[in-house]
Amino acid sequence: MRAFKDYDAAGRALKIQLQSLEVRGPNPDFEGAFRAAVKGRVRALIATSTTVLVPYPRKIADLAIKNRLPLMFESSRSVEAGGLLSYSSNEPENFKRAAYYVDRILKGAKPADLPVEQPTKFEFVINLKTAKALGLTIPPLMLTRATKVIK
Repeated sequence: MRAFKDYDAAGRALKIQLQSLEVRGPNPDFEGAFRAAVKGRVRALIATSTTVLVPYPRKIADLAIKNRLPLMFESSRSVEAGGLLSYSSNEPENFKRAAYYVDRILKGAKPADLPVEQPTKFEFVINLKTAKALGLTIPPLMLTRATKVIK
């Protein structure tokens, strides 16, 4: 729920009303969430990287395309599975930094003594196949700013 609060705060600042469509495990009702989105006249979706959603990027992306809803993910892997786009920290770099911390702790460093780091590498991924399926044209400027474009 924390992720939605962050998005909601940003939406309010931009005068964009957000609606939370929660799904819960172990058998998440994605179809019901998409029905609610369509009924609520939602124009686009953001799928947060929760433990409920992460295992199902293909299913979620397929439902978004079926319902003609642009879908942003918080992971480039999910865009490769069919989402429209993502803007996120670079996952491989995050894992490298995590390995550094594990190494330091295993060598005796106290976790509380280690500095907190913010990501420094980000990636913007666009899936043009999905854009085409949704009938969307991605502006050329956005394409030039993308880290990766899936064709």
